[in-house]
Amino acid sequence: MNNYKITNLTSNKEYFLNQEELTNFFKKNKVQNYNIVNLTEVKRIRRNKILDTVALICFFGATVLSTILIIENYY
Repeated sequence: MNNYKITNLTSNKEYFLNQEELTNFFKKNKVQNYNIVNLTEVKRIRRNKILDTVALICFFGATVLSTILIIENYY
């Protein structure tokens, strides 16, 4: 179930709705007066960026450790 943040562009009032409430909300209101942000997607993107950073740090750490291991064994 997706969660949405809806901002009224004229009054800047914010609404936090789920998928079902969103469809009912726009049955009563016009879509062009609102800015819609999918909070579930924003959270997923933020989490994926953090995981990418962790994977990159682990890769560089493994590279440094393997280089140290090679230097100790062969020199």
